[in-house]
Amino acid sequence: MSAPRIRTAAVGLLLATLAACGDTGALRGAGPTSTAMSPDRLWPDLAPASSPAWDYDDGGAELMRGVTAPGDDIHKVNPVAVVRAELAQHPDEYTGGKATYYETARRMADCADGVAHGRCPVLTPYYRDLTGDGRDDLTLGFRLLPGNQTAVRVYTFESGRLVQVMSNDDAVTGVELAGRSVIIRSPSDIAGYEYRFQWTWDPDQRVMLLTHDEMLRTGARNGAKHRSASPSVPPRPSPSVPPRPSPSVSPSASGP
Repeated sequence: MSAPRIRTAAVGLLLATLAACGDTGALRGAGPTSTAMSPDRLWPDLAPASSPAWDYDDGGAELMRGVTAPGDDIHKVNPVAVVRAELAQHPDEYTGGKATYYETARRMADCADGVAHGRCPVLTPYYRDLTGDGRDDLTLGFRLLPGNQTAVRVYTFESGRLVQVMSNDDAVTGVELAGRSVIIRSPSDIAGYEYRFQWTWDPDQRVMLLTHDEMLRTGARNGAKHRSASPSVPPRPSPSVPPRPSPSVSPSASGP
């Protein structure tokens, strides 16, 4: 080896030695580790329940009568027409003498220029394949008035018929689409927390099911409100809807 190469190798070795002086390369402690706690099964002799004590919001499907589109292209469906179909199918909630959301029905007259204009309660629609069939589905929201709640719906086409496969009414702080799921965030009455609900498409039941219902820390501790921001306008209860055994939709299927 020539002298220049020997000197270069020596300098490299010296630099590596100096760099290692500050770090021995030994393992470092990460601090004490908490003791693992194994799960304890409580009351093992308690007979397991065979049915729920009350009806959970287990999802359901509803045929939207009179709403069609060429080639089942959901982009060609008028969102205002979809909301009008729901109002017509639920008169007790929207148009009856004691309708809870009578103001929503009244303001539908302001939707002549389309959604998200002026006082029209229908929000901007979003399109994404949530059912996994390779075609876009419709995620639609509209204000439930009077009050501070928002209706969130998902629709898909099945054999030429528009079907509502997800329905949720609540005070809403945010809505997200992720994969095959709709995630809805709602305010909590506990400061620094929010409710988060995740609805996910189930290919067997052919509806979106409430797969996650949790309270999460947000960090903010001021200005928290109860998730039902208008106590006089409670969220619409969801009747128990038996799962559909096949992809077909019964015209008598009831919505949540």
